Amino acid sequence: MKKPYVICHMMSTVDGRIISGNWGDEQLTKTYAGFFEKYHETFESQAWMCGRVTMERDFTDGVQPEPQKPDSPIAREPFIGDKNATSFAIAIDAHGKLGWNSNQTGGDHVVEVLTEQVSDDYLYYLQQKGISYIFAGKEEIDFSSALNQLAELFPIQTLMLEGGGHVNGSVLNEGLIDELSLLLLPIADGTPGSPTTFEVSSYLQKKPATQLQLTEVQQLDEGVLWIKYRFGNK
Repeated sequence: MKKPYVICHMMSTVDGRIISGNWGDEQLTKTYAGFFEKYHETFESQAWMCGRVTMERDFTDGVQPEPQKPDSPIAREPFIGDKNATSFAIAIDAHGKLGWNSNQTGGDHVVEVLTEQVSDDYLYYLQQKGISYIFAGKEEIDFSSALNQLAELFPIQTLMLEGGGHVNGSVLNEGLIDELSLLLLPIADGTPGSPTTFEVSSYLQKKPATQLQLTEVQQLDEGVLWIKYRFGNK
């Protein structure tokens, strides 16, 4: 079994918060977002991965799925919607809730990571859209299985993990992240309950804290620091 090299690429405030809607200055937030995209492009990756909430908020334009009844039951096996795709947007969508305009976002082919409890109607909807999907777990996402399948089924060698906090936390908890690229913003947020870079869900068995090795620090414009780490067990 193999998995892609996983780089968690995030930006956060000095207190770890990642929800930009709390940061006030809209123009400065756009500048930070520009930094995020610019430094994402410095990595040679074939895929990026986000959780359902992040995908729904930033990449689906609020489209709602329109499931249709298939003519026959659909087997719980991978579906490849575009065999010629070379870049990928990976959506963690355990319960099959995302809607899409097409099988691409930003020019990247969409691959949904689902659990086996997703309905046949939703699977047929994805097939009709030409959206790829894999199954990783019966009721909860098994990230080790998901990453192995992504490496086996698609030409993905390096994957950028880009939120939200619970997806990052789940992948972290399984020891599957190889590198962290963090844009540290000169903002103290303090919003109660606001998600942070890594959030381990309460239903998971929390594993010991992970030690990181600092590899690089760069000071950017607007007081932003770009900090890179490798994970201690890598």
